[in-house]
Amino acid sequence: MKVKIQIDTQTFVRFWLVVIGFAAAGWLLFTAREALTIIGVSFFLAIALSKPVATLAKMLPNRSRVGGTAIAFVLIVVALGIFGFLVVPPIIEQTAKIASTVPSLVENAQNQWHGLSGLVQRYHLEPQVNQAAESVRSSVVTIAQGAGGMLVSGIGSAASLLTASLLVLVLTFLMLVEGPVWVDRIWLLYTNRSRMLYHRGLLDKMYNVVTNYVNGQLLVSMIGGLNAGLAVFILSLFTGIPANLAMPVIALTFVLSLIPMFGATIAGALATALLALNDLTAAVIYVIFFIVYQQLENNLIAPVVQSRSINLSALVILTAVTIGTYMFGIAGGIISIPIAGCIKILLEDYVARRRSAQAKTKLKKAIAKVARGESAAATEEAVPAGEAEHEAGGNQKVKAASGKKKHKKHRGSTSA
Repeated sequence: MKVKIQIDTQTFVRFWLVVIGFAAAGWLLFTAREALTIIGVSFFLAIALSKPVATLAKMLPNRSRVGGTAIAFVLIVVALGIFGFLVVPPIIEQTAKIASTVPSLVENAQNQWHGLSGLVQRYHLEPQVNQAAESVRSSVVTIAQGAGGMLVSGIGSAASLLTASLLVLVLTFLMLVEGPVWVDRIWLLYTNRSRMLYHRGLLDKMYNVVTNYVNGQLLVSMIGGLNAGLAVFILSLFTGIPANLAMPVIALTFVLSLIPMFGATIAGALATALLALNDLTAAVIYVIFFIVYQQLENNLIAPVVQSRSINLSALVILTAVTIGTYMFGIAGGIISIPIAGCIKILLEDYVARRRSAQAKTKLKKAIAKVARGESAAATEEAVPAGEAEHEAGGNQKVKAASGKKKHKKHRGSTSA
């Protein structure tokens, strides 16, 4: 049996226009992912700093939100400056230390080579050694060329990072200052007050989810960074690692722990590698500490801190983090969980409204059914009453006719 489906030209064109529109929107989003990342990070920073800025503004004499925002930004810049002053010198020191060990490594290699040269000549291995040396030389040239390109790209990446950071700071400042005004203007556009209050309550739920998650994640990362730095400082008292390595470890752990699920693991691996360059025993002890602390953080610290945050399954979290990280980098991984929480709130609200509409529809049908049943019963009660009245009226007519006949007979008999 063949089925023939006919589609008019308008529907066909509309379908492909929708497909092309979605494809173009996806391409535009992917192309503008860096700009969207900057805007998204600024937005979440503005939300996270909104309550502290409001508190500072209330403490000022004129309750100026601009003044509160400026004070908050000055405090943040000062904190970042102090943090960088404590972190950058140890990193430079470790880099110089690694560079200073290179000549000794080369000297050791030369001494070992002089010891092996007699063995090479004895067994006539010069061609193989020359070939290996040529291969190493070409590899070194390739690496040097790649290093030059990496240096140029690294300088460009550093400049891009600095520019993006400045844009984030400026956008966050403007969002904190002008955000409440724009929100009030949006609410004034509503003509239906009940709808406005409903949407405002929904937006408040999403705001609470974002603020609770951001503040909770910052607190968890700060606790993790401080504990990691304390562990490195204690190790410096018993091993040969320098004590100033604690600050870089704190920085690595704090920043990378903001990425959900696997950020802390990356931070632990980098910190272990940094310690292993100085003392292998300290690195092994730090690995043990890291494993124990992660169990403590995942089962006690994070659940307590994030108890009022979003409630998402591990699959949803991993999916959101993977998509955010691959599309927008580290910043995308950080903001992916709050976005997933907001989407969850919207879906729950949609399901609740759908169920409420279905319940109202069922109630209306039940009321209509009851009303139809009552009307039918009233009709059935009215029909027998009408029939009884009709029968009573017929009986009266019969009696009247029989009375008339009797009266006529009586008159006939009288006249006779």
